[in-house]
Parts: sequence; C-alpha cells; structure tokens
Amino acid sequence: MPSVIEVTNLDDLAGFRLLWNALLSQTPGATFFQSLDWLDSYWRHFGDGQKLRVLIVSAGGEPVGILPLIHRTEPTRVGPVCVLTYPLDDWGSFYGPIGPNPTATLLAGLQHLRAMPRDWDLLDFRWVDPRFDRGRTTSAMQATGFWPGNQSWACSSVVDLSAGWEDYWKSRTRKWRHNVSRLHRRLAERGRVSYVRHRPEGRAAGDDDPRWDLYDACVEIARQSWQGASTTGTTLSHESVFSFLRDSHAQAAKAGGVDLNLLLVDDRPVAFAYNYVYRGSVFGLRKGFSPDWADVGPGTVLQYLALEDSSRRGDWLYDLGPGSLEIKEPWQTGTVTSTRHTHYPAAPRAQVLRLKHWLRKAVASGK
Repeated sequence: MPSVIEVTNLDDLAGFRLLWNALLSQTPGATFFQSLDWLDSYWRHFGDGQKLRVLIVSAGGEPVGILPLIHRTEPTRVGPVCVLTYPLDDWGSFYGPIGPNPTATLLAGLQHLRAMPRDWDLLDFRWVDPRFDRGRTTSAMQATGFWPGNQSWACSSVVDLSAGWEDYWKSRTRKWRHNVSRLHRRLAERGRVSYVRHRPEGRAAGDDDPRWDLYDACVEIARQSWQGASTTGTTLSHESVFSFLRDSHAQAAKAGGVDLNLLLVDDRPVAFAYNYVYRGSVFGLRKGFSPDWADVGPGTVLQYLALEDSSRRGDWLYDLGPGSLEIKEPWQTGTVTSTRHTHYPAAPRAQVLRLKHWLRKAVASGK
C-alpha cells in the first residue's frame, strides 16, 4: 500500500529538497514552476492567507512522487470559496505531479485526501497539460470517488524546436521571414546590434551569478514601456510583484533556471525577454521593448535571435505563454490548451458553482 506524508510548512520541505530535485528530473514535460525553488519564492511572498499541502507519496519504502497542493480562498459570485489546487497561480502554463509515475502519485494523493476531513469547497486541478496527462487526472479522480467536471483552462502558443532551426524557420511564411529580416536590417542601420543571453548553470555547477545588471536593465525597459503604466500587477516593474520576481530571479540563478535575453544597440538595452528554463523547455515569462525604438521592431528581432539561439543550444520547446495569441501566431508551431478538472462536493455553494461552470462550458461550445 502506498504511504503519504503531508507537509504543511515550507521550512519542513527543505529536508525533501534532494528528493524533489531527483523526482523533478524524471517528470515528463517538467517546468521550472514545478521546482521547490520556485515554490519557495512564491510561498514566502504570497503564502499568507493560503495553506500548503504537499503530499509525498512512497510505495514499498521507495519515493514515488510529490503532489504539491494549496488551499486558497477565492471570491466568486456565490461568495468566497476555498479551493484545493496546484500552486501555480497562473504564473506559468502547465502544472502537475512531480515524478516519473504521475498516475500512482495522483491515486495515492487522492486516496489520502478522501480519507481526511474535507476542509475545502472545490478540488480543482488546473493547468493540466494534456500532452503528458493523457487522461490520468480524470481517471485517478474517478477511481477515488472524486467525479470531475472537465473544462478548458488557457491556450498557450508553443514553438517546437525539436526538428532543428532550419526546418523551423523554413516553416514560417515567406512574408514573415522577410519582415523579420527587414526589421533586423533597419535596426542595424541605427547602430551596432548585439544580443546577450544569460543562462547560468546553477550553484551545483559553480555558475549562479544572477547578473543583476542585466536583470535591472530588463526592469528599466519594462518601466519605460506600456508595462510601466500597467495595472495588472504582473510586470517586472510593478510594485506588487517586484520583490517576488526579483527573489525568484535569485532562486532561479542558483537552480540553473534563469534565461535572460537582452538586445542592445550601441550597448544600450532596447528590448528584453525574461524566461525560465528547465531541461530544454523555455517559458517566456515577460518581454518588452523601449518605446523609442518601436518603429524598428526590437522585440521581433530579439524573439528571432532567442529562438535561433535556443535551437542551437538544443532547447526542444519554447513556450510563449497564454494570451495575446494573434501576436504570437507568426512564431508558434501550434497551441496547447491546458485543462481543468473540478470535483464539486454535495454542498450548496459547490453545486451552484458546478451549474455555473456547466453553463459557461455549454455556451462556449455553442450548445
């Protein structure tokens, strides 16, 4: 019988760091957001008012996987609802169990939750990647008596680089390739163009310099651009997340998860793309360019250089992230829509939400 250890304190997770890192390296489709390093930074900034529930699953005395969950209270039209979900909080595209056997991890974790007193209103697995989940979440929930309502969550643009740069670039339209070349030439007419990519290998390799000079250059470009006036609270320069993203950068540098890209003209930073990377999978967190250079498309040129360099480095995937799909379409090789799997207990508020979600899904599908 599998056994489950439930950890509810972030500091107590430190003793499981080596195990977490080992299991993460065996996780299909893993991203930096599934690392303990990212969770540590996120929780220290946003953990107040939330509850950590990390389930560590073993079988036969051997670790099988980790199921990181959190309790969070969310406002809805029927009142505040306590949701038990993954700790991604829409910072990335996808999330799931840690380890090489997600089915066993999900089954044991859900059996553990079934045996515990329910202190949540919704069990809501969001950000599930259908490419790697392949129905596991639904099957595991059904097998343990949690009957899920399934919905689409968010659509992300992705660039598959596994076939190599030449094949990828030839697959873009002739018009788009010409446009990128034209912008590159126009930019070069304004000065000497240089591209900097900072991707430290991490503390274990003796290479964990965060290069704050480069990071601060990204923040300054964000502040100068439309992002400086943004009210979303998610940009590099926004006061509500500035400290969090800065701390996450330091953690990522130690873990080998930073992928920072800068485009310079005559040594002046004009565009940035700030990403996280894990085992050849790049996630585009934030990007921007100086408005003074908008007429020569520095953001477009930088995206081209970053993708080309990623391919040369052996990156297999570049996730451009959800939203703004029309802007990302010329680059993408496809889209992936994450899914949501929600169990609604037999409680009035949960059932009202189930009906609302069902109606929204029916309207979206045209039924």
